[in-house]
Amino acid sequence: MKIKICGMKYKDNIESVAALQPDYLGFIFYQGSKRNFHGEIPTLSADIKKTGVFVNEEESVILDLIQKHELKGIQLHGDESPAFCAALTASNNPNLEIIKAFAVSDHFDFDQLTAYKDVCDYFLFDTKGKERGGNGTLFDWTLLEQYPLDKPFFLSGGIGLTEADRVLSFLESPSSKYCHALDLNSKFESEPGLKKIHELKKFIELAKKY
Repeated sequence: MKIKICGMKYKDNIESVAALQPDYLGFIFYQGSKRNFHGEIPTLSADIKKTGVFVNEEESVILDLIQKHELKGIQLHGDESPAFCAALTASNNPNLEIIKAFAVSDHFDFDQLTAYKDVCDYFLFDTKGKERGGNGTLFDWTLLEQYPLDKPFFLSGGIGLTEADRVLSFLESPSSKYCHALDLNSKFESEPGLKKIHELKKFIELAKKY
């Protein structure tokens, strides 16, 4: 099971989290976020995929930030169309991973995913809430029993150390068949963007058994 830690903000904290060797580190380039990232990303292991998170951003801005920070992935967390995803795919290094995020509520329409399945590498399922992400709440994971595709996905939204047993039960269920990674953010913070290293370490040790 891959691990993505999102909403990184502070240099020393980034380096401490990177020492835990997550598979992805997410940097939010969205001014509406409390975790909006500024500055330079410190040097990271080549094994960690630096991922930029964008919300309804212009293509030119995304391309500039991919080049500036040598991003290995981009997460589109807004209302981006399939055509927008396809344009980014065509414009970039073929090794760049594109993750399209969807906010899930009790009446989520899985049919909308079909139009995106050939223009992104992964889906990300997050909890629908006030903010575009980092709401700290779970959605009903049993909804993923209805997932109709074989596109791998990231599971996000309200995952913390207190949810470890629930996460492990999910990973043992058929619903997790296409779960590529767990996305961790606000439930591991002492303040927006500042991660609790000890709790992350403990959770990663549990999740990596799967």
